[in-house]
Amino acid sequence: MGENKFLDKIEYPADLRKLKYEDLPQVCIELRQFIIDLVSEKGGHFGGSLGVVELTVALHYIFNTPYDQLVWDTGHQAYGHKILTGRREAFHTNRLYKGISGFPNRKESEYDTFGVGHTSTSISAGLGMAVASKYKKEFDRKHIAVIGDGAMTAGLAFEGLNNAGTSHADILVVLNDNCMSIDPNVGALREALTNMTINPTYNKFKDEIWKLLGKVSKFGPNAQDIAAKIENAVKSSLLHQSNLFESLHFRYFGPVDGHDVVHLAKVLNDLKKIPGPKILHTLTVKGKGYKFSEEGDQTLWHSPGTFNKDTGELIKSSNTKPQPPKYQDVFGHTLVELAEKNDRIMGITPAMPTGSSLNIMMKAMPERAFDVGIAEQHAVTFSAGLATRGLIPFCNIYSTFMQRAYDQVIHDVAIQNLKVVFCLDRGGVAGSDGPTHHGNFDLAYFRCVPNMIVSAPMNEIELRNLMYTAQLDKVANPFSIRYPRGNGVIVDWKQPFSEIAVGKGRKIKDGDDVAILTIGHPGNFALDACKILENEGINAAHYDMRFVKPIDEQILNEVFKNFDKIITVEDGCLMGGMGSAVLEFMADNKYNSTVVRLGIPDRVIEHGTQQELYKECGYSTDDILTAARNLTDKKRKGLKALFFTL
Repeated sequence: MGENKFLDKIEYPADLRKLKYEDLPQVCIELRQFIIDLVSEKGGHFGGSLGVVELTVALHYIFNTPYDQLVWDTGHQAYGHKILTGRREAFHTNRLYKGISGFPNRKESEYDTFGVGHTSTSISAGLGMAVASKYKKEFDRKHIAVIGDGAMTAGLAFEGLNNAGTSHADILVVLNDNCMSIDPNVGALREALTNMTINPTYNKFKDEIWKLLGKVSKFGPNAQDIAAKIENAVKSSLLHQSNLFESLHFRYFGPVDGHDVVHLAKVLNDLKKIPGPKILHTLTVKGKGYKFSEEGDQTLWHSPGTFNKDTGELIKSSNTKPQPPKYQDVFGHTLVELAEKNDRIMGITPAMPTGSSLNIMMKAMPERAFDVGIAEQHAVTFSAGLATRGLIPFCNIYSTFMQRAYDQVIHDVAIQNLKVVFCLDRGGVAGSDGPTHHGNFDLAYFRCVPNMIVSAPMNEIELRNLMYTAQLDKVANPFSIRYPRGNGVIVDWKQPFSEIAVGKGRKIKDGDDVAILTIGHPGNFALDACKILENEGINAAHYDMRFVKPIDEQILNEVFKNFDKIITVEDGCLMGGMGSAVLEFMADNKYNSTVVRLGIPDRVIEHGTQQELYKECGYSTDDILTAARNLTDKKRKGLKALFFTL
């Protein structure tokens, strides 16, 4: 990377604020190129951060951050923010193990006022900060929440707007309108915002209104009243859609060009002087300034991995051997295959059709597959409504995002015992996205829900068969199937369907020294461990439990009657997970064996590759080997002591 005229001298926003307005476009050029250079080599989120370069520069230029509280929504757009707030030199470690986080993180910087990763939290958090400042009599402190138009579809955003509108709190909501989440936005709000941006009559008058609002002093003591009347009259007669915000008692301004940094900064400077709740509608382009992103598939360029920055060519693995598919793709293709045979099957996802591979069904059967927007709660209850009419909804939500709809799972699905099939992608550690995206808790939080069947496949074929089983008429309960991010283990995965008896596991390997009980993908770690142990003279039995609820009591009775050394392995939280279920069974049935539980410990797990995090959490192949060796060593020491006593 070459030398920069301004960026190399900006360590913190205070340095940025020393510059002149006319210097800001060059700062944006340098900041955008810095992001392109680093992400092309290291990977990470791309389009979102490029799209808000001008907005980021303008916000830090006008507002006195960190004293003024800037809250980002869905932090994949915050790379520019991080670079301008003391982390430029460390940015090459972004999303790497022990490096800086890919999302705003309060532990990392005082400029990161709120930890984010899930969408739609900024307005509520910003309102809380604004009310706290008012209570503490910090009346000069400003509060800015930057939210994307996709994030506006979530209920939490509307809850925050509803509360903020009557709070009289000094909060500015910046609506970053780029028509995209990861996939294109959907819904009535999207259409309303589009109408607002293309209304020719309104756009003819908006510049004049801005000039009026910016120079109200010329009108004397009644200037504010005159400006407000003109503004409201134009909005009411020409752009009734804006009343969505006006009716919530937000003053609406815009739309403005989110890539004209000088004008944007001046608009923000004007808004800084206006008290109370207000919203600025900015128009941006995701991936702005990088032609291959702007002109290409914006979903792909959301997080493209590494690429040649000069040609836009994605850098792919050099391994030419056939690779196992991603679990999500197995889900997507299998769902279409099942739906072709069962016309009651429907597909639902909250704004993640590409990430979950529901886009395969959306293309093949558009009338039976639904992207409902960033609205996990709605996705679950919508699915419940479908189920009441005899349809079989496959509701695909990332494990971490399912947490947002937990009440709906209990209240709307489980209590009514409705047949909704929950396919939870990204179960377990999710890699470099870090703690906001890890799916650590679903085995535990679903296991305690009445009527719920809780399962996890060890490989792609098991995933297909669990999906096949879940849609059979004989299965009447809500049914969850969770699987990890990334690739499976079987190349030739598209095998004929086979029913799996609900609540029944399988013995993979006999043994007599130690029993290893696994759930889900980590069963493959145990497979490798058993082979190594066999070469060391340790004969380990291996059971793939398949179900956490109902758990296979026949297998557990067999294990506890034949083994006094047991290891459980799971890629979920140890508290309340599969290992806990085994301990509960042991206590209830008065068995007395030594049980070593391997899984995710009771702490926040930061970011890194999945392999790095398996090792950190203590359930990798090496950790299974260590646990088995330790248990059998103790057994051998006891036998030696008995031999010498005799």
